[in-house]
Amino acid sequence: MSKLRELKIVCPYAIMVKQGGSNKNALNLNVYKGQHYISQNNTKKKFKFMVRDQLKGIELETPVEITYQIFKPRKNRLDKMNLLSIQSKYLLDALSEYEVWPDDNDEYVKTETLLPTLHDKDNPRVEVVFKTIKVDL
Repeated sequence: MSKLRELKIVCPYAIMVKQGGSNKNALNLNVYKGQHYISQNNTKKKFKFMVRDQLKGIELETPVEITYQIFKPRKNRLDKMNLLSIQSKYLLDALSEYEVWPDDNDEYVKTETLLPTLHDKDNPRVEVVFKTIKVDL
């Protein structure tokens, strides 16, 4: 199998997980900090399941640069890092678990870029693009 030099993954903006009084789980740091560890783990498992089909059988050539683009459901202001800190953690762990790459450490991930946030009321999501780069030693 040849390794891909570019890969685009579409991640959910929020996840429906039955827990306590709420079914919808925002994937952001503020929610994560207040969650019980079992709820955190259930959310991470559901996230991995939701991106699994996009990662199955894929092998990515490393090292890579990663670009994140958020499409939010409302026009309100957004602290991108609140959302992307959890999204990135869950996604990069999924790539390692599904053996898309060896690991998500500094040897394999060289840069991460956050693009300006866009509005998409009907399809909120986070798009993540991985591109293989050459590193001069």
